[in-house]
Amino acid sequence: MASLSNSTVNVPFSADENREMPKILKFKIGLCQLSVTSDKNHNLARARNSIEVAAKKGASLVVLPEMWNCPYSTHYFAKYAEDFDDKNGSLSFSLLSEVAFAHSLTIVGGSMPERRNELLYNTCCVFGPDGNLKAKYSKMHMFDIHIPGDISFKESEVFTAGDQPTIVDTGAHLICYPGAFNMSTGELLWELEQRARAADNQLYIAACSPARDSIGSYKIWGHSTVVGPSGEIIASSRHEEAIVITEIDYSTIRKQRETLPLEKRRRGDVYMFVDVHEKKRVEE
Repeated sequence: MASLSNSTVNVPFSADENREMPKILKFKIGLCQLSVTSDKNHNLARARNSIEVAAKKGASLVVLPEMWNCPYSTHYFAKYAEDFDDKNGSLSFSLLSEVAFAHSLTIVGGSMPERRNELLYNTCCVFGPDGNLKAKYSKMHMFDIHIPGDISFKESEVFTAGDQPTIVDTGAHLICYPGAFNMSTGELLWELEQRARAADNQLYIAACSPARDSIGSYKIWGHSTVVGPSGEIIASSRHEEAIVITEIDYSTIRKQRETLPLEKRRRGDVYMFVDVHEKKRVEE
């Protein structure tokens, strides 16, 4: 599982109302909710097929779930990990690059276990339509949970935390969240956090999950979702393997920000004071 605020590739739309909107005001996004098995080759084949189906349906931006090539389990991460600098040995990395180029897509590649300097990271790679890696993000905040009688899972036992956030300029003004919430946190928080972030920032949110029947340490919630800038659900899957295709319309962002001008009520002077106060507290 990944917290919405933690396992993220941010593709931000500035809250500045005067920022020029992109020339293309509408495009289609595809969320590939994949059923992940213990057979890595099968996972790669399913991912390729789902991405290609999304492309045929008109998607120009495709998002994969967290750990789409590997069961979400501490027992599998090391076995399935790839060195992304080894282009011949990194089959998952190469697959995303090839498919992005073949179909002129931007792909937010969910996340994969990455081996780097003998350490393991939960890493998301973003590829452009030219097939080149635009950026990658290693999850900063590990997911550890212990609910007696329900679930116990510690991602920190295997993965090393990343040390910096990543903002990717793809021209798509939204925030993507590859995640793998469990049944408890999924029911309570999956939709709630997406809608809250969309309404707070007045932009689109795209959250992509593995399917519920995926192999792993726990049962996954599923329900990959696209939320609009006023917090409304635009499209959502159920829990089984599926491809969600929907349209992103930037004009709704501008309309929402004109109707409810949150940016104009920002208190930069107060926020700066809070930041300075926090810095002093840490130094003490």
